Amino acid sequence: MVLDKLSQSLRDALKKVANAAYVDKRIIDEVVKDIQRALLQSDVNVNLVVGMTKILERRALTEKPPPGMSSREHVIRIIFEEIVNILGSSREISPRKQRIMLLGLYGQGKTTTAGKLAKELHKKGLKIAFIACDVHRPAAYDQLVQIGKKVNVPVYGDPKETHAIKILRRGLKQFRDEDIIIIDTSGRHSLEESLFKEIKELSKEAKAEEKFLVMDATIGQQAGPQARAFNEAVDITGVILTKMDGSAKGGGALSAVAETEAPICYIGTGEHLGDLERFDPSRFVSRLLGMGDIQSLIEKAEETIDVEKAEEAARKLMSGRLTLRDMYNQLEMLEGFGPFQKVAQMIPGFSSKLSSDDMQLSQERMNRFKIIMDSMTEAELEEPKLIKSSRILRIARGSGTTPKDVRELLKQYNMSKKAIKGFLGNRKMRRQLMKQLKMDDTTFG
Repeated sequence: MVLDKLSQSLRDALKKVANAAYVDKRIIDEVVKDIQRALLQSDVNVNLVVGMTKILERRALTEKPPPGMSSREHVIRIIFEEIVNILGSSREISPRKQRIMLLGLYGQGKTTTAGKLAKELHKKGLKIAFIACDVHRPAAYDQLVQIGKKVNVPVYGDPKETHAIKILRRGLKQFRDEDIIIIDTSGRHSLEESLFKEIKELSKEAKAEEKFLVMDATIGQQAGPQARAFNEAVDITGVILTKMDGSAKGGGALSAVAETEAPICYIGTGEHLGDLERFDPSRFVSRLLGMGDIQSLIEKAEETIDVEKAEEAARKLMSGRLTLRDMYNQLEMLEGFGPFQKVAQMIPGFSSKLSSDDMQLSQERMNRFKIIMDSMTEAELEEPKLIKSSRILRIARGSGTTPKDVRELLKQYNMSKKAIKGFLGNRKMRRQLMKQLKMDDTTFG
């Protein structure tokens, strides 16, 4: 998980409030110290931490809970609000015809981010093109071409050309009919004058609507000075933080950028091209504190799930008949959401009940079940009762698993089937779902 250590420390602090018989100054003092320690260990600026926790402490001790809210709930809400406040603002890219420049130093992940951004914008039905304006880093053009092939995006560049401005002009002419042009620019090892001179020229020529600074979250508080320097040079419109998944300094990078008042638009949460998510401070902190993020889960579902298939699956379940083929389709549907660990973060309270190891085991278990079902015949998938000892041995050999693994799958299947029957026996819940699916009692015979 992004900022896993910080997340666990903050959740532990919230538990002290939630489990307290009543909230008094002693509990508030303890929680404030725990939050200070957690934020400082995540590299958040000490002055920012002290200032934020002073406000938190004052509010927790003086503000009265609104009607209907307990003192514990009120303090937890204050903690949530004050952590959100130190992460600043965010903004979303408008889905329209435009040009986007990616800026930053060497090794920050600009080229990979171009691919991630293209994949994200493809979801909105936009035609995208890349222009390779990095004329300093060896093989920069080749890397962008490889990424372009993976996300089905054309690339213009010229490895022999040493003037980035010439490449930009030709690329803009070639891709004038595309919806979005993403311009990958050169970096430097440090904030050199030659870098700023080049990106100023490119910015003037490109007339880009968006100028995103791409920064590696592992630089921590140094993200602040970098953001300010680039902002003074070309007036950046937003920041994309990469490598947030493995950085102990991610909190420092987020808060340092927020201090510059440059909005954080996206964060990179992994190595794959799909590991980019829009940054929303409230949603981010909600997941950080183990409160889930149902809105993001709904949006993810809308992106990945075929509505007609989902409704058909629900109707089959409501009929009381569940096959291994249905179970297989459900696992495939879940795969579309991404890794199990990321989905768990979005479900309120769920990720706090399972450790990272537990979630990894659950992911491996789901993958193993699919492999086992791939070794079954169509008849076995439709009629699991057929699967007895000899068939279990054959399926285990064919899938490279053990008979115990096959029996575990069958046990899970039978438990799921039993749970569905229990659900169908609940008349109120059944009628609610029937109403949503526009079904009637004839479904059940």
